[in-house]
Amino acid sequence: MAANFAKAGNQLYTGERAYPFIQRSNLWFILAAVLILASIAVPFFRGGFNLGIEFTGGSEFTVSQSENTDIAVGQDAVEEVSGQEATVTNVAPGTVRVQTEELSDTETLEVAEALQEGYGVSAEQVSSTFIGPVWGEQISEQMLLGLIIFVVLVALYMAFYFRTWTMSIAAMLGLGFVVIVTVGIYAATGFEVTPSAIIGFLTILSYALYDTMVVFDKIRENVDGLRSQLDQTFTERVNLAVNQTLVRSINTSVVGILPVGSILFIGSLLLGAGTLRDISLSLFVGIIVGTLATIFIQAPLYARMRRNDAEIKSHTTEVLTLREQRGVHAVTSSGMALDAAGQPTVFPPLPEPEPEVEMEDDDEYQVIIQAPHEH
Repeated sequence: MAANFAKAGNQLYTGERAYPFIQRSNLWFILAAVLILASIAVPFFRGGFNLGIEFTGGSEFTVSQSENTDIAVGQDAVEEVSGQEATVTNVAPGTVRVQTEELSDTETLEVAEALQEGYGVSAEQVSSTFIGPVWGEQISEQMLLGLIIFVVLVALYMAFYFRTWTMSIAAMLGLGFVVIVTVGIYAATGFEVTPSAIIGFLTILSYALYDTMVVFDKIRENVDGLRSQLDQTFTERVNLAVNQTLVRSINTSVVGILPVGSILFIGSLLLGAGTLRDISLSLFVGIIVGTLATIFIQAPLYARMRRNDAEIKSHTTEVLTLREQRGVHAVTSSGMALDAAGQPTVFPPLPEPEPEVEMEDDDEYQVIIQAPHEH
């Protein structure tokens, strides 16, 4: 299997095999629009996000050094005293965290006693605290400020590195797609939004842009000196770059997904490490969506934004005209010409132009022979 995968990677790089990522950009953009609308609609249908206690405020109890870590014990203790539902998670071996809405002083003491009795621990092993929503608001403000600074700096860096704003704008729009879809999936699952989740969201921005930089760098390499070749159009050269970096994008994503997936599914769901779910889900989804965005959104978007440039339109017209003159129906990613039946063919040389004769004074003729245009 590994040998077949390596062979497929070589074929993609040389152009022997190719997938029409750029040519089918309309389909990808329609699907992206549907995903964006669905991601925006999900929080409204679900009644908003499942905000953690850091954003809503409330009471928190921590039971430590307990042999019994059953979350049902904590839920029953809170419900019997206050009638409220509690969020109970195992934050570490022998440690249980119980979060609920704000309780009165009397209810706080009663819940602490119920937790002591339920988990079989002493009073010293149960601590309680009140968390106000101000901290969550401060975190949100800092996150928004950090996001703005990050986007501005990255946009400037990409514009400077690639020497064009087009790639920078395409990358930023794709990044917005990654954030919106990731947030939508987060809302759909009902996972709690905590400061750890916010950290995860900011982390995926860097990861998504890393893959984008790799693909865009290959695109720049392929379209550099575009006018010097007449075998492929601008769109075909961009599509070749995406195919050449496809295996690398997949490998990078898999390497990132495996440890994050282990944290999410094994550490969180099986072992009950609740504090890991917040950041691991955002990372897991963000890595996948970020890779897909580079291939299906950002690269096609860049090609769409550049294809109407006067120089590129002129080059595309010249390439297509040359193919028609030479009887070439299509060209593969490797530059192989195909006839109307899809069979390999060669680029026959263009016929040499007939000499042009101009009448001069004294009935003399001057023969002007134009050299054939080199392609």
